[in-house]
Amino acid sequence: MNRKPLFDTVRTMLGRGFRQSEVDAIDHAVDDLREDSVPSVPSSSPAPRVVGPDGIALIRQFEGCAKRRQDGMVEAYPDPGTGGDPWTIGWGATGKGIGPGTMWTQAQCDARLEADLARYAGDVVRAIGDAPTSQAQFDAMVSFHYNTGAIGKATLTRKHVAGDHAGAAREFDRWVNAGGRVMKGLVRRRVAEAALYRKG
Repeated sequence: MNRKPLFDTVRTMLGRGFRQSEVDAIDHAVDDLREDSVPSVPSSSPAPRVVGPDGIALIRQFEGCAKRRQDGMVEAYPDPGTGGDPWTIGWGATGKGIGPGTMWTQAQCDARLEADLARYAGDVVRAIGDAPTSQAQFDAMVSFHYNTGAIGKATLTRKHVAGDHAGAAREFDRWVNAGGRVMKGLVRRRVAEAALYRKG
């Protein structure tokens, strides 16, 4: 079946070219029509994209699970850049209810890490849309967002979506300041994230 007329018509209706994901979706629908003679409805939504082992290892490496007490509890600590807010606990968890004197079990720290990984991965998915993205690139961006919360506004994201992967990789090292000064730990983290991103 010649699909060019179909694609030309839809392209004219949209007033733009196709993204690869759109081409794939239309091709799949046409194949289903040919097989069944009726439009098919996907049986389920695609599985959500998740951060991979390399991304999790990188996040764990740089977040650590610091301030473990002798009784096994994990205690909150102040931000190294400000000496105060935001207070952090476990694998880099911050937010409401976390401050001086907050203590969690290791199980609570691990459960929060799992929830945060899912949340930050979802944020990255929304920020990059259907831009072609390797697992390594995705993992690097999740780690970046986990630490900065900036995936929605960073030039890094705009360059990635535009397909300028070399330019995006160079953006990581711009995010190394906290409390108005360069932090060595952030420099090391950004180098590691950029290296992971470039693997893609």
